[in-house]
Amino acid sequence: MRRSPKLRPNGWDALVILAVVLLAAACAVTVWGRGGGTGELTAVVSIDGREVERVALGSAAGERVYAGNGYTLTVDFEPGGVTVREADCPTQDCVHTGTITRSGQSIVCLPGRIIIQLTGGPADASAPDVVIG
Repeated sequence: MRRSPKLRPNGWDALVILAVVLLAAACAVTVWGRGGGTGELTAVVSIDGREVERVALGSAAGERVYAGNGYTLTVDFEPGGVTVREADCPTQDCVHTGTITRSGQSIVCLPGRIIIQLTGGPADASAPDVVIG
């Protein structure tokens, strides 16, 4: 009967381990090495899936009125965030959302098909890195 050979690590094994460690370090630098957000915090207003306006929040102040699908929203733009002050839609979900202040947050009026989403600005440290599904 033949015995199986004894397996011992050699120089090629060390080279493979080094390559895997370097690849993992490169991936970590790519994912976590990104700086803060890009540019200024901006509100993107879309009606029926089409972008209507972009409002930079750094210097924006005041209110604007948007109409979509028979409903009207009165939106307050402030240097720190965006709030829907009044809406004539039946559910009032957009008004109850409150003020949004961080990139990625949004206010949605489903009956009016109006979406206000914040983009840019500094990255939120408490936000997930990746969302799958």
